[in-house]
Amino acid sequence: MIRKLLPFALLGLLLAGCKPAAPTATPEPAPTTPPQATEPAAAEQPGVVQQTAEMPQLKVQTVDGKAYDLASHRGQWVVINFWATWCAPCLQEMPELSALHAMRSNVEVIGLAYEDIELDEMQTFLKEHPVAYPIAIVDTYRPPSDFATPRGLPMTYLIAPDGKVAKQFLGPVNAHDIEQAIAAAGGKAA
Repeated sequence: MIRKLLPFALLGLLLAGCKPAAPTATPEPAPTTPPQATEPAAAEQPGVVQQTAEMPQLKVQTVDGKAYDLASHRGQWVVINFWATWCAPCLQEMPELSALHAMRSNVEVIGLAYEDIELDEMQTFLKEHPVAYPIAIVDTYRPPSDFATPRGLPMTYLIAPDGKVAKQFLGPVNAHDIEQAIAAAGGKAA
């Protein structure tokens, strides 16, 4: 019996990632049958984890007031990093993601702060933890609809120059991980 439960326990630990100190509502599992045309979209149903789109769209406003549109970054490798200020592994990967963004001409990074935080609080946080890449705050109840609801943080997507998801990472990543994923997808991180 214990042997049968071990894979589920390990999966639970893997998916747990980084959790906030305060308890949060646990999302319901994704439906096993496709939604009917009369049902609201998955992003409109609280707690439903939808699939990440093969070629996701992302339009957000960054904390410095600029518009960010993923589509305008075609031709580049884009690293989309869901993170939070309270997540220790997220904070550990920020300097390396910042260096990757600054040092690679065809790799861009955007951080999506997946937490309930006010703009002025985030701006203060970023003064203490500066990064070279743009940061946007996303609503935890309405995350970007083309991305699955993060089950743990950090959650990172590598978007290929053609706009398609090349790789998804659950847990902290570093520049080497991203460069290996770019190489595996047939690209160069130069």
